[in-house]
Amino acid sequence: MNKSWTLLAPLAALLAACATPEPAPPPAPAPPPAWVAQASAVAAAVPPKLLAVLQAEIARGGPESAVEACRVMAPEMARTASQQSGWSIRRVSLRNRNPKAVPDAWERAALEDFDRRAAAHESPATLQRADTVQENGQPVQRYIRALPTMELCTQCHGTADKLKPAVVERLKALYPDDRATGYRVGELRGAITLRRPAPQ
Repeated sequence: MNKSWTLLAPLAALLAACATPEPAPPPAPAPPPAWVAQASAVAAAVPPKLLAVLQAEIARGGPESAVEACRVMAPEMARTASQQSGWSIRRVSLRNRNPKAVPDAWERAALEDFDRRAAAHESPATLQRADTVQENGQPVQRYIRALPTMELCTQCHGTADKLKPAVVERLKALYPDDRATGYRVGELRGAITLRRPAPQ
């Protein structure tokens, strides 16, 4: 037997015993609660219905007609979806058009986080957040999903070169404090937000 190997073998065994073990892989993240998937499905269903209404209105009377239709139909559709789903649903934005679309503190924090993530090149279409929070001592389930600017949206929410004079005139008449223009396709325009008391 090779004497050098005989001498080195115990040292090799000692080093092997003292070697740092491979770190265990991180545990897989826990799946979200079932209510989050439900809220996500409800939030995803509302915007396409409104877009279909607006497309029809634009085809009928131009984008200036869609401004009025959106003002009336969007809240009605949110109320209908709320009644059908059991969630309180509305749209919010940091640059709101409708005075009722001002975010509360939780929504503002989520929207500001979405803005940071979008600036870091995350797709607005993927941005969402869900929390169970305490409100007046009661648990409340809250969900918010970002609304990216679609091509259709730019006719009423786009940059100045995208807005027809008739649209500008209608916006001034209906929303004198409007802050919801200047958007480009793909940019984060706001969010749809859901809340309900947590089941006991």
